[in-house]
Parts: sequence; C-alpha cells; structure tokens
Amino acid sequence: MKILVVGSGGREHALAWRLAQSPRAQFVYVAPGNGGTQSDANLKNLPITDIKVLAAFAKREGIHLTVVGPETPLADGIVDLFRAEGLRIFGPSRAAAQLESSKDFAKSFMKRHGIPTADYETFSDAKAAHAAIERRGVPIVVKADGLAAGKGVVVAHTLDEAHAAIDAMLGSKARGAGGARVVIEDFLEGEEASFIVMCDGQHVLPLATSQDHKRLLDQDQGPNTGGMGAYSPAPLITPELHARVLREIILPTVHGMAKDGIVFTGFLYAGLMIDAQGNPRTLEFNCRLGDPETQPIMARLKSDFIAVCDHATDGTLDQVELDWDRRTALCVVMAAHGYPDAPRKGDVITGIPPAQDDAMVFHAGTTDKDGQLLTAGGRVLGVTALGDSPRMAQKRAYELVAQIGFSGAQYRHDIGWRAIARRH
Repeated sequence: MKILVVGSGGREHALAWRLAQSPRAQFVYVAPGNGGTQSDANLKNLPITDIKVLAAFAKREGIHLTVVGPETPLADGIVDLFRAEGLRIFGPSRAAAQLESSKDFAKSFMKRHGIPTADYETFSDAKAAHAAIERRGVPIVVKADGLAAGKGVVVAHTLDEAHAAIDAMLGSKARGAGGARVVIEDFLEGEEASFIVMCDGQHVLPLATSQDHKRLLDQDQGPNTGGMGAYSPAPLITPELHARVLREIILPTVHGMAKDGIVFTGFLYAGLMIDAQGNPRTLEFNCRLGDPETQPIMARLKSDFIAVCDHATDGTLDQVELDWDRRTALCVVMAAHGYPDAPRKGDVITGIPPAQDDAMVFHAGTTDKDGQLLTAGGRVLGVTALGDSPRMAQKRAYELVAQIGFSGAQYRHDIGWRAIARRH
C-alpha cells in the first residue's frame, strides 16, 4: 500500500523511515521531504506543499493513508480537506489543532476543564502587557499566541527580558501572525518531560515517554530552540506519574474537546512540568509528534506502524498494544551556524555513516544538490543511537556525531544528562 507523510523535517524522516519498515508498505512518499528522505531507497520525495495539490495526488495515486508531521498544514485544515475528499488521514481537524495554533485557546480550554497549568493573562495591547509584567514580576513566561515554529516562548528572568519579548511579539511583525497576541503566564519550577499519545477520537494510546533539551547550549544555557536533542524513555516519568498524567491531563483534554463539540484525532503532545513533589502541570499542547522526540521514539518502536495508524484512523486504538525496544534511544541534534536566530544554509555535509542496527541519522534541514548534501535549515541532523543504558546510548550517538562534519556545526555535548544523573 502507498503511504504519504507530510513534512520535511527530522520528525518526518523518522516517521517515514518507521512506516517503510512495515511489510505492507509499497511506497512511502514524503512531501516535500529533505536530502535524507531523497537518498533513502525506501522513500520517495514529493515536491508539493500545497494541501489541495496533495489531496489531488493522494486521490489520483490511491494513497492508503496520510500521516501529517508539522503543525502548519494542520492549522491550515489539511485533515478537513482530505476527509472531505474521502481520503484516510491521521491528524487533528483545524478546530482541534487550535490546541497548538492558539496559546490563548489552549489556556482558556485548560482553565475551563480543570486541567492543571500555570495562571495566565492574554494581551493584544502592548501597553497593557508591559503593565502586567511590572505587576507580576519575574521570572515570567511570555508566549506568542500563534504558531512560531518552536521559538515563540521567552522565559524571562529579568524585567528587561520580559519587556523585550513583549516588544518583539507585539511591537513589530517579527513573528508574523503569531505576534498578534501574547500570553503571559506564571513561571513553573521543575523538570520538563514530553508525554505523547495517539488519539482516535475516543481511545488514547500512549507512546513511549521522552524528554528533550530546549536550550541551545550545554548545561541548559542559551536561548530556547525547537529542541537540541531528546531521549526515550524518560526515567522521570514513573509508572505512577504516567497513570496520573493520563488521568489528570490527557483524558480530560480528549473528553473536554469532545464536550466542546470537537472530536480530537491525531497525535496529542503534552509538554509537562513536573515539580519537586512530583505534580504534573501542562506547559503547552502540540497537536503532532514532537521534534526531536519522534526520532528516539521511532527508533525504539518495533510494532508495524502502518497497522497502528490504521487502527487510529478506524477508531480502534483500544485493540493495539505497542511493542518497544527495551533499550534507551538518544538523539543529538546537529544545528547550522547561526541557529536559532539566523541559520546559515549551503554548507557541505560529510561523513554521515550508513544506518545500523543501533544507530541512524535522521535528516532535518538538508538538501541534495547535484549529488552533494548541503545544509538547508536550522536543525540539520538528528543523530540517533540505541544503548542498554542512557550513558551507552549517549556514548554511541556522540561517536557518530564525531564522524559528521559541516562548517559551523553546533551541538550540545550533554544530551541525556538528566537521565544519566537519575541512575546514580
């Protein structure tokens, strides 16, 4: 059968790679894909981004199932369009995707349905937002209301930082449509974790736990990014905490959406903050898989993922039990020179090793130009390895990183440090 994956990043490469492992996969198309999906014999790039053209292609080619990676086509209504054309697609409708596409919608939803999260206020007027910063003090979190490619959040530890964030989001068009409103919310202390499930509108199937590293530099310093690395499983999420997150956050969200007249299907990602007492609170929702969390999650998944996605599309996720590799998977992101503010493109990439049983390199911001692999985005590669412990997975991943080269490459040297620390 023919499968279509929508997107061009590391998440989509990992999704397409895992889907292609299914014995039922005939072709796996990636639209538009990247340099890595282009060079994979089991995948085929499709240089299309227009969702109407994609729907026409899916109909013409008899695509069995479409899986959507990034948030923008979801917010643009790709799921609604495909369903109207009678096409099978896994993802949330445009209305359901508001949980991610509008921070204000998400915070209002959580407050209304009693889902634990930080207190907040929303502003479209810069003067009122500045006054709120002075009134609330720091540390404080300032978020662009709309989609901002993982960069619309500023954790301000000084008043100057907070005011600068307001100016950047409301005082100019620096963040496009995402800057029309800002959400100002209380700073939550604790440790972050990613909790991702699949939803079929009624049933929920949790994926393996994971944890990512948002800051650019070692020891969690520097600016926030889309994510500089991740690992799975996350030792922070104990079985007791796992059950509590499902009970207090995930299921109330799915049921709350249904109560509001919006059936939620697709991947649901809750970004959590776990405080010192072990209480989970919701930082944000994403309506798709995380990036780079997808890379270690897909590296560990052993189940036929086409079969799983079929159940998710058919509303029968309650019949699925996922099979996981017992090992830890760890992904180190190699980013371009100048990332996250002004990533440089066009640098030649060398030394990428072939995929092995315990290691694979997922491409994100790459392109193949006349047979030469070049950087083409901020996060360039997701170097992913499996190991019997977090430390062994980390060691293996960095052995691979050392083999790869491109001018100005940036990466952290401590991905997985929290998991390693928990084992000692």
